[in-house]
Formats: sequence, C-alpha cells, structure tokens
Amino acid sequence: MRLSSQHPELDTVWKTLEETKALPVIPIDQPAELSLDLLPFQKYGIGWMVQQEKLNDFKGGVLADEMGMGKTIQTIALLLSDKKKPNLVIAPTVALIQWKREIETHTNNALSVNLFHGASKLDDTESLEKYDVVLTTYSTMENSFRRQEFGSRRKGELIKEKSIIHKIHWHRIILDEAHNIKDRSCNTARAVFNLNSNFKWSLSGTPLQNRVGELYSLIRFMQADPFSYYFCTKCPCKSITWKFTDRRNCDECGHKPMDHLCWWNNEVLKPIQRDGHGDEGRVAMKKLRLLLDKMMLRRTKLECADDLGLPPRTVVVRRDMFNEEEEDVYKSLFTDSVRKFTTYVEQGSVLNNYANIFELLMKMRQSANHPDLITKKKDNSNNKQLVCMLCNEPPEDAIVAACKHVFCRECCVQYYQSFDYGDGIVKPNCPTCFATLSVDLSQPSLELPENERDGMYSKTSIVNRIDMSKWRSSTKIEALVEELTKLRRQDKTIKSIVFSQFVNFLDLVYWRLSRAGFECIRLDGSMSPRQRDAAINCFMTKPTVTVFLISLKAGGVALNLTEASRVFICDPWWNPAMDRIHRLGQHRPIKITRLIIENSIESRIVQLQEKKQALVESTIGNDNSALERLSVEDLRFLFVL
Repeated sequence: MRLSSQHPELDTVWKTLEETKALPVIPIDQPAELSLDLLPFQKYGIGWMVQQEKLNDFKGGVLADEMGMGKTIQTIALLLSDKKKPNLVIAPTVALIQWKREIETHTNNALSVNLFHGASKLDDTESLEKYDVVLTTYSTMENSFRRQEFGSRRKGELIKEKSIIHKIHWHRIILDEAHNIKDRSCNTARAVFNLNSNFKWSLSGTPLQNRVGELYSLIRFMQADPFSYYFCTKCPCKSITWKFTDRRNCDECGHKPMDHLCWWNNEVLKPIQRDGHGDEGRVAMKKLRLLLDKMMLRRTKLECADDLGLPPRTVVVRRDMFNEEEEDVYKSLFTDSVRKFTTYVEQGSVLNNYANIFELLMKMRQSANHPDLITKKKDNSNNKQLVCMLCNEPPEDAIVAACKHVFCRECCVQYYQSFDYGDGIVKPNCPTCFATLSVDLSQPSLELPENERDGMYSKTSIVNRIDMSKWRSSTKIEALVEELTKLRRQDKTIKSIVFSQFVNFLDLVYWRLSRAGFECIRLDGSMSPRQRDAAINCFMTKPTVTVFLISLKAGGVALNLTEASRVFICDPWWNPAMDRIHRLGQHRPIKITRLIIENSIESRIVQLQEKKQALVESTIGNDNSALERLSVEDLRFLFVL
C-alpha cells in the first residue's frame, strides 16, 4: 500500500501487460547480402526481433532458441536489416573468432568487423565507430570497466582511465551466451549495465540456469521499466541503480535503504522463494510467464523439426568393469571416502563439509578413468606447478578467489551449483583454507606463465611424471580405443569428439591414441582464442584428423563442430555437452556414447541423472538446475548409504 501511494502507476502494470495483445509477427524476406538461406522459423525470429525494436517498450529482448538453431545467423540478419552502426557483440572468448568468421563469410563482407581484444585493440572511439560490428569478450569489457571505476597501478600511482567501449553510444548491444551476467552483483554484469545503446539483445540457449533471480540481470540489462527499477516507499523517487554513496541515505531523495525496494524482487522473486508453487508463488510465476512472453522468444528443436531437418540422434551407454588392479585402487579410495562421508552424516556436519565431499567425488570420478590420475598426482620434480584447488590439475581458464587460491572457472561453477544450500544461509567453503568461498565467476582469466612444452604435453603434464615405457592403459581408455578402431574399420572419414573434464586424462588418451595410429587434435582452457580457432579449423578441414579431444571446461560454450558425427563422453556429470554437434549444418546421423565403469560411482551418477530428469522437465525453460544441485539424500545415494 505504501508503494502504491507514492507510485500509483504500478497498480496497473500487470493488468496492462496482460491486456496488451501481441501483434502478428511478419517474417522477413531473405536479406540480399546474406549468402546463407534462412529457414522459415529463422525468418519468423528475425521478424519478431525487428518488431520488438520498432513497437515494443523493451527495445530489444531475449532470443532463447535451443542450442544449435542458428541464433548467430538470425542476429547477423538483424544487423543487415537496417545496417546502422556501430553495433557491439560481447561473447565468450572461445566464440569470438567464430562470430568474426560467420559475419565475414555469410555477408560477403557487407558488414565491417573489428576485433576489440588483445594487445593490439584500437584505442580511440572515432576509429571504432566506423565499424558496423565491434566484437569483444566479457573479460575484456569487464577489465576496461574496472580500470575506469577503480583504476590500475602504474609505477606505484593509481590511474583511472575512461573505458572506450563505455564512451560510445551503440546502435545495438548483443550479449552472446548472456547467462554470463546472471550474477547481478558481479563486475561483468555491472560493466554490461553501464553500456549505452538504442537496442539491447541477449542470446542464450539457457537463460535460466539455476534460480529465477538470474533473469533479473537480463531484465536489468534491457532497463525494462518498471521491472528492473528501485522504488522509494516514502516519495516518488525511482532509480535504475542502487544509489547510496554513503550507504545510509539515497543520493536522490535522502531516504534510508530500508525505504527502497526492487520491484522485481517484490513482485516475482520473493513470492516464488517464499511460497514456491503456493498461492502467492503461483501468482508470481504467472506474472513471470506474462513478462517473458513479451520479451523472450524460445523455440526448441522438437518444435522446429520440420524446418531444421536434423538427422536422428541416438545416445548409448557402454558399460565396462574395472580390471583387478583398478578395482583394488578404487575400492581402497571408495572405502576411505564412505568412511569420511559417514562421519560427516553422524556428526550432522554434511553442510559444513561440502568442500571435502566435492573433492571425494572428484577423486572417485578420476579413479574410474585411470588410477594414475590419483596415484601419480604429485610432481616429484622441481617444477613448481600451479593447480586448481578442486580438481588438482593445472587450472584451465584460471580464476582467483578472495582467499587467493586458484581454481578452474568451470570447477568453481560446478562446485557452487553441485550442492543444495537450502535457505542460502550456508555458503560453500574454500577446500584449502576453509574460509567462505568468495569468487567472481566472471573475472578475467588469470594470466599464467607459459609452460615449456614437449610436443603436445606441458612441462607439468602427467605424461612427464610417469615412465611411459612401463605405463599400463586403463579399462576406460581401452574401451575408447576399441570403439574408435571399430569406427575406423567401418569408415575412415568419420570424425569423433572425445569429451573429458580432466586435462591430465586427455593427455593419457592422446598418448594412447597416437600410438594406435589416430591423428588427434586437442582443445583445452589454456589456449588463446586464435589457438582454439586454429584447432577447430584444423579438425573441420583436415580429413586425416579424425579425433578431437576437448576439455569440458573449455568446450562448454559456443563450439560449432558439425564435421563430427560421433561423441564419446568419458566422465559423466550433469552437463554432457551433447548438442555441440547436433545442430544446423549437420547431415550425418549422430551417435553419442557414454563410457561408464559399472562397478564405480559413475553408474550411480547415471542412475541419479535418470531419477532427477522428471524434475528438470517441470522447470521453466527446461533448465538443468535440478540436475546440478545435490541434496544430502542425493549424496547418501552416491555413497551407497
């Protein structure tokens, strides 16, 4: 009531939204400059985007088509629809070169492109504004914004410099893999919120990954009024940002923080958190769907099957058993892990020991791949090795926590998402120092010193810590070799992708496959954008390269690998990246093989996935949040209690 008295216009927002009839979307004609023929659902999608910009209050929206349905090409067609400049595309590092190539290839260079990344980027606004499209990464943009807001030290002096991309008023800003800003308080999200443009677009196949609150970042980016605004309950003050410089009084009206509220939190987030699917929660969910209908377009491959014409996809599980030696190592590890977990259960301290439990699960998964990943973990040489504190491997896409410990970015994401913290009071701890883990998941990658390399292996690789002349392969590796050998006998041109989360395991696989006569190439998180692009290009264009080894930490987003028709997933977890090859441009039937060791924790992980699948199908946008969170009961199931 207090809010209504100061802001009466808010009383009719939802009613007006509900009564506003959506105008029929007019699909666009094939743009003359676009060399790639658009499919009917893509022409409709671009028509919807054009309509959003012309008629809608949002001045943009969210294109949330399922992975592999051509969000990039639809966006390029939108850029061609008016050819106004400049446009800014912000993408993950791994997707940057792919965006550049697709724009140049499919528009016959009708759009000029600048790569604003690395040491050689332009340093004046006039030069950038001449380009139709400027491509940059989330980390580059965040770094520029941080220097602008907080400065950087040079020769002991703190110097602030205005961010070039924040100086420019862009015609369009496009966020690729927009869930990178899902945490509204992180520096990356704040850097995005401070950009200026006429139109704002978010592209994401998974706009909602874990919690409804993550959608706020996309709504805030679009500056949707009133949904993303803060309102004062004591006066007509209204602001898109939380302005309390002295932390006590509003910069605009002088009232206290407790007198202000975020309308999104009040109308949508808190009722759902508090009431779930109860009365208030159901009303809030209805409001959320109403809002998403006006600002988001999502189609699935199933809905557009006739247009897509994708080949069939089959998923098979190959189950093998440990040999005697492997089973001895695994049983010893498993018995020790169960003993520790049982102690936590009996003491009622499971919530406080998630870091230790996560490490136990990680070790058992590594042991199922090859015992050497556990037994040969330590480097006895004098090589000082920086390792991720969660997987104990050289960090990929390394980030630093507030406690100064280093992690792989993807390990941190999995760690945060793997456990159900209930009411959110309990926070995960650092697995090394046990302080509350505070880490900005969107920070720029830590610059690591260049490792000396011996062929394909870094100086700190497990291959350099083992006498490979006496090395014995594992059941998992031999199962993979057997499958690939069968394929080679059937058809030498078939290309395969091998996914694993563990880079040391990929080193062992590479060594074994090379000696079995396979020409392999690999992609991991330590590679620069150009190195990644060169690796992908080599795999796509060189007929003799038939196996692509990819670290899931590096290959989790924005890879387009339609040349392959076989996928082997070596270690099961919640995000198996199955859609990396089942996408537009793929013509061969797809076969995905999951390699599972039956008498290990892997079989229980697969059972748990199947058990949780029903929950996934009931969530908004079919996101994977139910799969990624592990409750105490789930952990008891994994540890067979």
